[in-house]
Amino acid sequence: MTQIASFEVHPDRYRHWKLAVEGDVAHLSMDVDEEGGYVPGYELKLNSYDLGVDLELADAVQRLRFEHPEVRCVVLDSKKDRIFCAGANIFMLGQSTHAFKVNFCKFTNETRLSLEDASQYSGQKYLAACNGTASGGGYELALACDEIILVDDRSSAVSLPEVPLLGVLPGTGGLTRVTDKRKVRRDLADHFCTLAEGVRGKRAVEWRLVDASYKLSQFPQKVTEHARALAETVTPATGLDAQGVALTPLTVTMDDVGSRNYRFVTLKLDHAARRAHITLRLPDAVGPTTREAVRAEGAAWWPLAAFREFDDALLHLRLNHLAIGTIVLRTEGDPAIALAIDEVLETLAADRFVSETRHFIRRTLKRLDYTSKTLIALGDKGSAFAGTLLEIALAADRFFLLDDPEGEVRVGLSRLNFGLYRMGNGLTRLETRFLGTPALVGRALEHAGKLVSTPEAAALELATFTPDDIDWDDEVRVCLEERASMSPDGLTGMEANLRFAGPETMETRIFGRLSAWQNWIFQRPNAVGEHGALKSFGKPTSAKFQWERT
Repeated sequence: MTQIASFEVHPDRYRHWKLAVEGDVAHLSMDVDEEGGYVPGYELKLNSYDLGVDLELADAVQRLRFEHPEVRCVVLDSKKDRIFCAGANIFMLGQSTHAFKVNFCKFTNETRLSLEDASQYSGQKYLAACNGTASGGGYELALACDEIILVDDRSSAVSLPEVPLLGVLPGTGGLTRVTDKRKVRRDLADHFCTLAEGVRGKRAVEWRLVDASYKLSQFPQKVTEHARALAETVTPATGLDAQGVALTPLTVTMDDVGSRNYRFVTLKLDHAARRAHITLRLPDAVGPTTREAVRAEGAAWWPLAAFREFDDALLHLRLNHLAIGTIVLRTEGDPAIALAIDEVLETLAADRFVSETRHFIRRTLKRLDYTSKTLIALGDKGSAFAGTLLEIALAADRFFLLDDPEGEVRVGLSRLNFGLYRMGNGLTRLETRFLGTPALVGRALEHAGKLVSTPEAAALELATFTPDDIDWDDEVRVCLEERASMSPDGLTGMEANLRFAGPETMETRIFGRLSAWQNWIFQRPNAVGEHGALKSFGKPTSAKFQWERT
């Protein structure tokens, strides 16, 4: 695949979706432009999607949360007759590199999780109004919604045909949501997932695959009724909370090697060392502290602006710079300002815009967790790993903190570190870090709101290593050089396993299946070999399989 120019889109430039807001109900309608593939070489027939389609969907979900707080229900439907969505475009997958397929599936997973996140935290319920067949990733998109209704026209069905047709798996959470979310009986799920034509109407309702099915003549009215019922389950926003905040475009400059400079974030690439350096900079002052002042700042408010930039940088590293194996994470500024900004985030948490900002930061930190690159955090003089910014160091695979005799290097915890920023496993990063010694979480809580020196941070077990000035350069260099000498595949598997200690959740199962099973299956000749199912799809020849089970 060619390099992606930008991950920023806007409703005025959507090619594949129509967004219409009518009071407290919004309609997000899929109308994919067949000729609008993100790169040449395939047509997006039957509302099939590629990265460009999903970028617009992710943008729409995000904008609905920030810009349209009045919306209580989002109807996800299709503008095309007798088809809801045919899933990921098979010809796009067939011509893509393995790495792109995995990263594409990862992004679509994060986007579908964002629908469920909006339902849980923003009071925006999603209704999948399937006016036609929902197949593969199309049904997986419907599964991410709170309710699914399917037209009963004797032909429209829901299906997960990846196993029988393509030799792969439903890669955006289909299997997991069928069992964990829809709670479909296992034997019925087994039959369903091997039934290429899918399940229709009454049987789809009986098997819990959809919530309701209606005749074509009733369908529009029933969509309206279900949307109204979902909206009524949510308390409407009032006052300032009902006023949206526009997500203005990011400001970024780039150089000829791909490095990017934002207002508060710098992404510097070292291609020779296969390394990227991301630095987040604090503002010189705390900034606005009241609801009115924060809202006046809007998308330029530091917590939102900095993490939107950080999110954009992470996406560029994932999809545009595959050979970059290590991300070195730094922060700059006064850590006391970081803690003071966290106080604002906590004090004004009841405000809708502040709440959305908090949850956006949480989702961005999850994006960092799920990024398949080594994460090394460096806290030296001038660093500001405190409160929310400390989460970046806690997300890292290793955290080096300079043992500075002058005491200039300090880190700090805020109350946000103890509950808001939960990982995919449902635990905070501190709880995950101290899984075997939970008393250390309580001991850390005693220092919330304070800045501590490197020796104190070491005693609290917040840092991995604390070298002094003499050893700092050598220890950091050895760590980075050793990492660069190891197998990227081995490191990816190791890091993904170690980062998510503790309980299994639907989310960790989705990403675990993607990074392990789907990652492996996408490389097997049964899927992508000369006669593999993905390569044979749409051709007169049938797939030829190797029959060994292991």
